[in-house]
Parts: sequence; C-alpha cells; structure tokens
Amino acid sequence: MREVDHYVDCITLVCLAVNFRPKKVKLPMLNHIRLALAAVLLTSIIPLVKAAHAAELDGVSIPETMNAGGKLLYLNGYGVRTYSILGIHVYVAALYLQHPNRNPEDIIRSPEVKLLNIKFERNIDAEKAREAWRDGLAKNCQSPCRLEPEDVEHFLSGVPAMHAGQTWSLMFMTERAVVEVDGHELATIPKRQFAEAMLATFLGPNPGTAKLKKDLLGGS
Repeated sequence: MREVDHYVDCITLVCLAVNFRPKKVKLPMLNHIRLALAAVLLTSIIPLVKAAHAAELDGVSIPETMNAGGKLLYLNGYGVRTYSILGIHVYVAALYLQHPNRNPEDIIRSPEVKLLNIKFERNIDAEKAREAWRDGLAKNCQSPCRLEPEDVEHFLSGVPAMHAGQTWSLMFMTERAVVEVDGHELATIPKRQFAEAMLATFLGPNPGTAKLKKDLLGGS
C-alpha cells in the first residue's frame, strides 16, 4: 500500500536525520538539529502507522486484516450504506478477501473465503430487512442463477430485526455461507448458488447502492 511505502520512506529519513553531520557545526548544536529533524519526521510517521493498521468510518474501526474460516483476509474496501436523498447512514460495511480484487464477478464466484462485516448505525425492523433481502436477491440472481422459492422463504423467515450497534458478519466459503450477529451464529446457508446470490446483493449488477459497491471494490 502507498501508506506503508511512505511509512518506510519516513523511517529512512529519520535514520538519516539522526546521523545528520553537517560540517562546521559544533556538537551541542548538531544534537539539537538532529533531535528537531527526527521529531518533525516522526509526527508524520505516527498517523501513517495507524493508517497501516486500521481505518475508521463513522467512528467504526476497520482493521486491515481479519481471520475467518482459518484464513488471513485482507481489507478489500469499505463504505457506508445510505438511505434516501437525505443520505441517512444505515450501516458501515467492510469486505475482506484472501486476495484483494476489484472485479465483482471474480469475487462472487471465487471459492476462497470472503468476509463481509456490517456495523449497523440504525435500527431496522424485521419486515423491512426481509423486504430488502427479497428485493436484492430477486434483482441480482439473474440467469443462469436460479433460487428455489422455498429456500428464499426459509431464509427470509429467519431474518430478524437489526439493531444499532450490532455487527453482522457474512462469511462466504466454497459451498456455503455463515451469518453471525455479534459473534453468535444466526444461520448457515448450505447452497453455493444461494451464498453467491447473497454476496451479489452487495456486488452484483443491481446492488442496494452503487456507491457502496464501488467502495467495497476499493473505490475502483
């Protein structure tokens, strides 16, 4: 990442500053110059160290890496889901992949572990949540994708209300998806096509918002 490269460059500059030895400068003054240069450079390094480890959006900390499904995953992108022309913030979402990717189809079809973390900022009642899932699945499961109606209804019947402060995690693996709420398993979706359709509601041709899709793809 560019931030990490910049961080390494700054470390190099600090080392040079500490070893800075201009001619015709007395030792006491030289030490003051060295310390001043090092202090100035370190003030630019500290924010970069934080950026390399975590991002933050709406007060939500977003780690650079996550462990899921026995794999180390890397932050691919993150953003805010907004609602209405007022831009009401509903949740912050972050997508983690084994290998960062900007192609939505590649991500959806990949057999690798994928993790989508969602931190809710507002309450959503069960009826509205189910309506959103139903609409998203219908719009993004396009031919040759086909979901059995009974599978859709079974999934929707288990969708509860979402509450501000909750973290929902959707982990996608080769043949299934696992949904957790605050670390507690809520449901397992044992069918690959259904799991892919779920992820497509965020990254497919008709996501809830194009802006969030773009952000989850790293802003590409």
